[in-house]
Amino acid sequence: MAHRFLFEQLVRRELRQKYQGSVLGLAYYIVNPLVLMGAYYLMFGVVFKVAPQEDFPLFLMVGLVVWIFFSQSLLGAASSLLDQGGLIRKARFPRWTIPASVVCVHAVTFAVLLTLTAAVTIAVRGTLDPALLLLPLVLAALFAFALGLALVVAVLHAYFRDVAPILSAALLPWFFLSPIFFTPRSITDQAAARFALEWLNPVAPFIEGVRSIVYSGAAPSPAVLAYVIAAGVLALVLGRFVFERMQGELAVVV
Repeated sequence: MAHRFLFEQLVRRELRQKYQGSVLGLAYYIVNPLVLMGAYYLMFGVVFKVAPQEDFPLFLMVGLVVWIFFSQSLLGAASSLLDQGGLIRKARFPRWTIPASVVCVHAVTFAVLLTLTAAVTIAVRGTLDPALLLLPLVLAALFAFALGLALVVAVLHAYFRDVAPILSAALLPWFFLSPIFFTPRSITDQAAARFALEWLNPVAPFIEGVRSIVYSGAAPSPAVLAYVIAAGVLALVLGRFVFERMQGELAVVV
């Protein structure tokens, strides 16, 4: 609580920098996923028809919104400590608040996008269901998961400047291996391949959990709920542990 004001200022500063000079402002971050959705719908829903789904644009959009929040949080946090190097060298405060503020800013955009996507999806598909009560739990786990990994990425990149480029390169194949425009069961009959796509990809259960509630109007399976909660808690604990162990020399390396 002693550093709450500083954290709020960091979030405000990130928000200002994110939208500064942009004519569209927040609308840009709504238009961009729509453009991506249109492009991927044309590619995978019309041209290749990888895995046809009912109301495929909505199916696709729910997955895209989750992925964009996760990937942009990690990419934004990676360079955050270097970007705030002057502040780190001049003041004493919890360093973890810097990458945390970046994740919070992306969470604001994510909340707006998901609210609009959910409203349209529920209206079109009629998926208003008591399962929606589980959505805050899944989203809280997703936020904790993204925050925990963001802390790891941020502190590692402060010491090893190759981390951000490697992460950026890794996110591209990771995107295509995530169930954003397909379901594992619809593209393979092999149990081992389905298991890898569903459970070895740590983002997949989060996409499945949000999509199950918003798109299908059904509660996620107990296995998915247990996975996202455990992954969120473990990532946050690991992130804090790694960050605390490595933050000692930040004022020197940034």
